[in-house]
Amino acid sequence: MEVICSPSSLSWTRSISHSLHIPHTFSVGEISRFRVSCSSSQSQKTNRLTVSVTGATGFIGKRLVQKLHADKHSVCVLTRSKSKAELIFPVKNFPGIIIAEEAGWKDCIEGSNAVVNLAGMPISTRWSAVIKKEIKESRIRVTSKVVDLINNSPQGFRPTVLVSATAVGYYGTSETRVFDESSPSGNDYLAEVCREWEGTALKVDTDVRLALIRIGVVLGKDGGALAKMVPLFKMFAGGPLGSGKQWFSWIHLDDIVDLIYEALSNPSYKGVINGTAPNPVRLSELCSQLGNAMGRPSWLPVPDFALKAVLGEGATVVLEGQKVLPVKAKELGFPFKYPYVKDALKSILK
Repeated sequence: MEVICSPSSLSWTRSISHSLHIPHTFSVGEISRFRVSCSSSQSQKTNRLTVSVTGATGFIGKRLVQKLHADKHSVCVLTRSKSKAELIFPVKNFPGIIIAEEAGWKDCIEGSNAVVNLAGMPISTRWSAVIKKEIKESRIRVTSKVVDLINNSPQGFRPTVLVSATAVGYYGTSETRVFDESSPSGNDYLAEVCREWEGTALKVDTDVRLALIRIGVVLGKDGGALAKMVPLFKMFAGGPLGSGKQWFSWIHLDDIVDLIYEALSNPSYKGVINGTAPNPVRLSELCSQLGNAMGRPSWLPVPDFALKAVLGEGATVVLEGQKVLPVKAKELGFPFKYPYVKDALKSILK
């Protein structure tokens, strides 16, 4: 059996014998060929994966790469900025991780068991016509490139699973409806983005297991919506945002990372899976719990204009909201560490 060992495939793919010792340092673009014989029983003894990750320098991606690396999986960071990625994943702390700009994505993907696609411009920013176009195109372009590279990978070197992010924005907004994976799409801008985003991922060949994770509002330290909300709470004494009646479908950063991680190796994780906690809350409850966790009063409302001043049109994500339930994840028996927002905020703000 011929195995290509490049900066992406290295010596860790499941098809390579444990008795073979290959140096872990390669220059980008270097390709060496080794002929390796190994039995199927040998490859079954290891659960280590080689995973290519887009969006690895983002809020979720950083934590996912840290977890994969800590568990001794091999990681190829697919990035548009090698210098930025090297600052986030310095070699002294992440030995063996490969960082590849777009010219090197092909070799990485062909040397991987799995691909995680998290790339996309954050939506928690001020929107404009230009920004809205970039929000959509940043997701479609990278997803299309990843799918094409997977589909064009030679047999025997093709990843077997693609875990691709999407968002609960797919469902549109409502104060009264309850959404699960079988619910239809909405008719607003974010729903349109998600439909096209998912439609692009669905073009991956049918022999590749596809998990589409519709992610809710991710709560964690030093990033995401919470990083935008905490300063407002400090300024306005921690009151509700807008009417407070809106549903807030959230998930702790650790849980969304664990959900993606599980989807990499568990064949039951396929199709659409909502990446939200099992207990969404009204925004008024979130704000009350956030005020309590911060040790601040929670009585003075944060007016709509204050949130819009920070997020622009992107404030609609928080000000309108939707109630999304993780029916598929619960059916699969996924163990949420933080099913309740009170515990999630306590762990984040302690």
